Parts: sequence; structure tokens; C-alpha cells
Amino acid sequence: MKKERIIIMGAAGRDFHNFNTLYRDNDNVEVIAFTATQIPNIEGRCYPAAIAGPLYPDGIPIVSEDSIGELVKDKKIDTAVFSYSDVSYEYVMQLAARVNALGIDFKLVGDEDTMIKSKKPVVAVCAVRTGSGKSQTTRRVSEIFRKKGHSVAVIRHPMPYGDLAKQVVQRFAVLEDLDRHDCTIEEREEYEHHINAGNVVFAGVDYGQILAEAEKEADIILWDGGNNDLPFYRPDLWVVVADPHRAGHEISYYPGEINVYRADVVVINKIDTAEADAVDRVVANVKKRNPNATIVRAASPLTIKGDASQIKGKRVLCVEDGPTLTHGEMTYGAAVVAAKQNGAGEILDPRPFAVGTIKETFEKYPGIGSLLPAMGYGAEQVEDLTATIDASDAELVIIGTPIDLTRVAKFSKPSVQVGYYLAEEGEPTFDTIIANFLGKHVQV
Repeated sequence: MKKERIIIMGAAGRDFHNFNTLYRDNDNVEVIAFTATQIPNIEGRCYPAAIAGPLYPDGIPIVSEDSIGELVKDKKIDTAVFSYSDVSYEYVMQLAARVNALGIDFKLVGDEDTMIKSKKPVVAVCAVRTGSGKSQTTRRVSEIFRKKGHSVAVIRHPMPYGDLAKQVVQRFAVLEDLDRHDCTIEEREEYEHHINAGNVVFAGVDYGQILAEAEKEADIILWDGGNNDLPFYRPDLWVVVADPHRAGHEISYYPGEINVYRADVVVINKIDTAEADAVDRVVANVKKRNPNATIVRAASPLTIKGDASQIKGKRVLCVEDGPTLTHGEMTYGAAVVAAKQNGAGEILDPRPFAVGTIKETFEKYPGIGSLLPAMGYGAEQVEDLTATIDASDAELVIIGTPIDLTRVAKFSKPSVQVGYYLAEEGEPTFDTIIANFLGKHVQV
């Protein structure tokens, strides 16, 4: 029987997982290539033979998504499998039209065959968009489990931007592990806060192997999702975070709306800074699609590491989480909120000072505006980020990323670090939700 020849369209995350769970050992399919987008410097590499399995002794090439037309023509592709997240429905369908116009099928994969079943109870924390507040929600949930005496393994959505063969299974227990694994800023933003909170974090490429390792040392598996993607493990409790600052996005971005349909709990986050009517719109959209979901209302209060009074009257440069500003499309973050709350004299526009890859980021995402995204997918971007900060005439840098940026970007300007945590308002709270979960899924 003729094998179906496919390409998997991705961004070094969901695409690899779909391959590992659906196609790696499938004799009826031949994966010709992965195509890459969103993340810099992924194309041109190879998915290694050591991970790809015996059907792929030479590995699988990773090429730019721009080369789809050539691939279809030269390699006689039958199907393009869409495998990345946090894109609008308009984007998805325009891409589908582009693929179908080449005469081949465009496929969206369901979640049932890609979610791995764990031997341990699983809580998944996902979102409707990047930057909704998964991080503080995951920290809050893990804190409750630890206080109740349960060990937690946090498994983070993949960010394998380095040597894939060396990143099959990664374990992070101390900050030095971040250096040992040569982590990018984006990886540090997702791992560092968990390490500081006392959690052990697992990540990598092969999430079957990762789960097997995590199950050896934890009572609870806590899935910490990426972007608005679906969980890689079958959840016993599916938590989804929504952001009323982008009301309506919970029903217009893929695959975030699927998370809304599937959630057991939907957190309406940032209600302390969002407009009341926007909160109401999100609640109404959630209830229409998932009337049985438990709704938790929560604020995201800021914390400032350092002397907050030094912000007052200063000319400040606000550095925010990179992906939240780029494909997340947020126009402000924790640093901007802190600047306004503490009376900054001026929020600088970093674009006149941007150099190299940071300048290119502003050109690619013109909607960012007068904020500096903490881009750091590699050494070159970190150097350009540092140079951009130092070139500015800021009197103070306000860091709104979840990490201590000064550990990796050695800029000379004084800075303060802004953090945030989840604070539920009213009932139910996660204390109640986790207590009920433990009663159902954990034997005392």
C-alpha cells in the first residue's frame, strides 16, 4: 500500500510531539519534513535519527515554512499536518487555503491520540492565549499540593531550541541546571520561577520518556502548558486561564477555544486591571461553550524586587516577556503596569535604540509599540537585547519578565524586577478545588 507522504508544520514543540505519538512507528505514513515558523533559527536542523526511530535512519529535515510550495512539488506531498499554537482562525484558514491551493490536504489533529496517560494524577494548566497567566496559576496550584504534603513534578511544554539529541529528557532542580543545559531566555522564563518556588521541572523532546522519569519522583504530575496549546498528557483536572485584556480571543484563536470547551476549571485572570465589561464578555463566552466549567475569578497583584520608590519620576525602559508581545499580541505587561502604578516620569520607546535581531523583531511585529521584548532564543539575540538596553537613555530598567534577566543579559543600567502572583477573589478558590481533586484521585 502506498504510504501517505506528509509534512508536519510546527514551531519546535507540538510538531515533534505529534510525530512521536502519531507517526514515529506508523508504517502507513512517511514524514518527509518538519516545517518551522514563529521561532528563529530552527529551520536548517534535523530531527535526529536517535529520536525519530527505526523508520527514519537519517532523521527528518526541518525546513522553513516558506518552502512548502517547493516541498509539495519536489517530494510529492499528500498532506500537511498543522501542529503549532496561538494563531488566529484567520491565520489558520489562510494557511489552509495556501496548502489546499497546492493540491494537498490540510489536517488539524484531534487531541485524544496525542494525550499520553499517566500512572499518576495529572493536573494540566493551559490557556486561551500566550501571556494569560499560566505561570502564576501553576505556581499557585503546586504550592497547595506541597503544603498538603504531596510531591509535584512540573512538566513544561517543549522549548527545544538547542541540540535535540541532548534535549530528549531534561530535569531542572537548581538554577545551575539552566546554565548546564544552555537555556535561552525563553526557557529560563518558564523554568526559573518554578525552581525558585521549590519545584522540579522536566522538559525536552520525547514526552513519553519525560513522563516516565517524572513519575519516579512525584505524587502529582503538573502540566505547565505553552502558548494556548492542548496538554500532552490526559488531565484528571484541566485548568484553563483566560485573559480579559484580550476579551474575545478565547473564541477566536487556535487551539485556545478547544481548551475552553474541554476545561474543568476556567480562571478569569487579571480582573484587578481589566475592564468589568471585558470580564463579563469572557465569562459569557466561556459559559456558552462550557456551561459545566467551574469559573475562578483571580487578580494578578504585582511584586517588586528592589526599591519601588526609585521608579517615581524616572525615565524608564520597560522590558516584557518576548512571546507575550510578539505572537501573544499584548501591548503591555507587568513592567508597564508597575511603571504607571509607581509614577514613572516617562516610558521610553526602545525602537530608536534597537539593534540587530531586536530591530528585526520590531519590524516583524510592529504592533509591539514602545516596549522592549526580552527576546533571547540564542546568544546573538541576548547580545542584541543587552546592546539595545545600554544604547537607550533610560534612567531605570523595569524588568517584567519572569526571570532575573540580569543573570543572562549583562547590561549596565540600574534595574528593578517585577513579579506577579495569582490571587483568587471570592469562591471557589484553588484550595477548595485541589482538596476535591485529592479526594477523588489520591488515596490517603
